[in-house]
Amino acid sequence: MRRVLKALSSKRALVAMIACVILAFMTGLRTADPDFLKSIRELTFDQYQRLHPRDYQTAPVRIVDLDEASIAEIGQWPWPRTKIAEMVRVLTDLGAATIVFDVVFSEPDRTSPAQLKNSLAATTPREVLEALEILPDHDEQFADAIAKAPVVLGFAVTPDETGSKPVKIAGTAFGGQDPVSFLPPFPAAVTNLEVLQKSASGIGSISISEDDREGIVRRVPLIVSDGEQIYPSLVAEALRVAQGASGIIARSTGSSSESATGDPAVTAIKIGDFTPPTTAAGELWLYFTSDRDFPERYVSARDLYDQEKLADLVPYFEGQIVLVGTSAVGLRDIRATPLGEQVPGVSIHAQALEQILFDQYLSRPDWANGLEIIATFLAGAIIILAMPAIGSIGTAVLGGLMVTGLIGGSVYLFWNNGLLIDPIYTSLTVLLVFTAATALLYFLTEREKKFVRQAFSQYLSPDLVNQLEQTPEQLALGGEIRPMTILFMDIRGFTPISEQLTPEELVSFLNTLLSPLSDAIQAEGGTIDKYIGDSIMAFWNAPLHTPDHAAMACRASLAMLKVVDDLNARDAFRFKARKLKSQSVKIGIGLNSGEACVGNMGSARRFNYSVIGDAVNVASRIESSCKAVGSELLVSEDTRNAAPTFAYLEAGEIDLKGKSEPIKLFALLGDEGLRNSEEFRELEATHISLLSAVAENDIQAAEDALQSALLLAPSLMDFYGRFEDMLENLKTVEPTSSAAQ
Repeated sequence: MRRVLKALSSKRALVAMIACVILAFMTGLRTADPDFLKSIRELTFDQYQRLHPRDYQTAPVRIVDLDEASIAEIGQWPWPRTKIAEMVRVLTDLGAATIVFDVVFSEPDRTSPAQLKNSLAATTPREVLEALEILPDHDEQFADAIAKAPVVLGFAVTPDETGSKPVKIAGTAFGGQDPVSFLPPFPAAVTNLEVLQKSASGIGSISISEDDREGIVRRVPLIVSDGEQIYPSLVAEALRVAQGASGIIARSTGSSSESATGDPAVTAIKIGDFTPPTTAAGELWLYFTSDRDFPERYVSARDLYDQEKLADLVPYFEGQIVLVGTSAVGLRDIRATPLGEQVPGVSIHAQALEQILFDQYLSRPDWANGLEIIATFLAGAIIILAMPAIGSIGTAVLGGLMVTGLIGGSVYLFWNNGLLIDPIYTSLTVLLVFTAATALLYFLTEREKKFVRQAFSQYLSPDLVNQLEQTPEQLALGGEIRPMTILFMDIRGFTPISEQLTPEELVSFLNTLLSPLSDAIQAEGGTIDKYIGDSIMAFWNAPLHTPDHAAMACRASLAMLKVVDDLNARDAFRFKARKLKSQSVKIGIGLNSGEACVGNMGSARRFNYSVIGDAVNVASRIESSCKAVGSELLVSEDTRNAAPTFAYLEAGEIDLKGKSEPIKLFALLGDEGLRNSEEFRELEATHISLLSAVAENDIQAAEDALQSALLLAPSLMDFYGRFEDMLENLKTVEPTSSAAQ
């Protein structure tokens, strides 16, 4: 029993402990940051871009699109290198600042004379083969065109270690820790023909970030490493060549402006006049505009071969960074973006260049992870601390405000500063901690209510049980001294009544009587201690504190007398109908107020919520004195003083069994209404005169007062019968005293 009560008293501590465990787990999980959390975080950032995509501005960036129409008109890809060389010359003539190929020319042109000679050697006359030998090689013609123009070629990194290494053209420098030492190396690459690489102005990686998940492109590397040296990306090379810069500079942790940490990272990359922010791996977060809504980025490749259109194309290409790529589905270079669009791979590079040129960046600072971990812990801790202080509803409101603030703040930082700060995990932690704590608190509260209901439903009224369920902290079980009022009730003449009834009839009689009497007690907040045969023991001021316990006990006792009168009037026991000797039922009630010990008493297996102490014994003796005093309801002086507004008549000092000195008792006649009535005031004054005359041995005055009292209250004949006996005794004693003199 004590273990149960101890568990109930530590309910909030248990809830707080479990909530702390959940918070520690959530904080630890966020610190570990597994891949699935990164995916959720990136999906959140995708939604931000959909809500607020980058504003498109006309940028000096154009795409020559190898689209379906171009392939249908010019032929299946790959086109002859002479055709590509012609494209380079046309773009150069149109004033392109840089020509960037998002295409890798890794194999010789199959239409080149040398390639044709090899494939036709077995079936073609020698004269034809000799003629093919003197024709210019297509790849060399393409290389010649590349050498005369600012052309950037691309290479694709591959996990296949049988590949080759690209030619490095751009110079690279670094400040701080060498990025080669911490960037993940690529084993090999698919590169362009050597003759083409030697002629290019720049060579960069066309590959996207390896960390992008779900097939959505969110970042592009600005530098990559093969484990031996640093290579620029296609975007970085396009920007470098367009500016005429000789190289790029990478700054990392440990440089003069960056403190060294245990986790090396790229902190900035400078490309000519531009220094775009990067991730720790040297990647650029992509901030997209809608590709479909801005077709002016694109020029169909077939237009470059239409002499009639070239003059109109000058404004499109003059001074522009021109990227050559394909949107043709069959060439399989279609990518998904956070905006939910499927775009050509070349659009990814074009949009990266646009946002660099216009300084429209997204960034996730290196402190973002730490901030989110701290926010997760603090938000959960606030919920845990708030729960006992402001309750579940208040904490729910607080949690809602916190989540709103987290999401609103994150959206604001994205919208105005391009910062990528995740509010979702912290918000989920707040929700989880609150939900778990609330659910556990509800479970423990229900268990507590069940305990209270089971333990007290037999003692208390349903209303009091409900109060205990709502405020179980009022329980102080196991033994506590309290000021209390104790009631004992007994049926007068029970033995004669029981002799007239069969056992079944006797049980029915007791149930008919004790049930409404118990209801009267519980209606006034009393606790039924026990039923002892034909008796009831009850008490007030436990387990709930009731300061007016004496008054409540008095009202309950008066109600009990009225219940018995109503039952007799209705012949509810069918005594009159059966013409039994006992035609009605009478009860006696004794009340006493004083300090007593209340609590669960008994063994570990069987216990009873009861009260013990001298105040209990006195109440029992008072009830036993009702017949001798001639009153149905007697109370002690302590009870009268604790509830002075009721109608009492003093019964005098009575000797009680077990008490060395007599105790003054009072007959309780009615409630406040009777107490304030004119009839009772007259009776009370007459009764006080009677008591005074008896005390002074004034027999004549006492007899006159007694007769007046009986005329005023003939229903109290039994009560005043004791005073008649008292006067007769005085008459007997008085002559004896005179004779002795």
